[in-house]
Amino acid sequence: MYQHHDWQGCLLDYPVNKVVCVGSNYAKHIKEMGSATPQEPVLFIKPETALCDLKQPLALPQGLGEIHHEVELAVLIGTTLRQATTDQVIQGIAGYGVALDLTLRQVQAELKKTGRPWEKAKGFDNACPVSGFIPAKDFANDPQNTVLGLKINGEWRQQGNTEDMITPIIPLIAYMSKYFTLRPGDVILTGTPEGVGPLNSGDNLEVVFDGKSVSTRVL
Repeated sequence: MYQHHDWQGCLLDYPVNKVVCVGSNYAKHIKEMGSATPQEPVLFIKPETALCDLKQPLALPQGLGEIHHEVELAVLIGTTLRQATTDQVIQGIAGYGVALDLTLRQVQAELKKTGRPWEKAKGFDNACPVSGFIPAKDFANDPQNTVLGLKINGEWRQQGNTEDMITPIIPLIAYMSKYFTLRPGDVILTGTPEGVGPLNSGDNLEVVFDGKSVSTRVL
């Protein structure tokens, strides 16, 4: 069973709750998907059952079409945030990590065609592999100027920088808190840069985050 932990693997004293995500938060990703730039952040939620440890081999659902990788900065919430101000959001961030927002792409495409919600495509079991978190006070660099990347079988598939977000981290979390009360242990996903694509059984992954990396593989 998944539990939040720090970068070294020590358990953190936060409950495991929901994952609040934003779509279409990088311009080049919007372009590669053939989408229009939204007028406001596009929010969706993954349940706690979507969370799993990024270091563990990825067990993906079978028979549901392609499963695409989307590498994202992850933020761990440490205090309750509701209708939060910028200062409250800054104080409420417990740590930063990296995650994969896994997506059943063909399922999502069909849901989009008919205007239905995305949950089946985004919230399935193990749809949010996440790393350990670096405490916010120990994060040496600017989270809003952090390199993200993904190598598959030694080849770069995604490379980006959080400075390219359309809605930056702090105002994004404040916006989310207008609609959803954010509680300790919630995880925020902040969008993905360009280069998304399918995962295949046997793939070896290296997820890069602010000069660190996490390796895993697809079963």
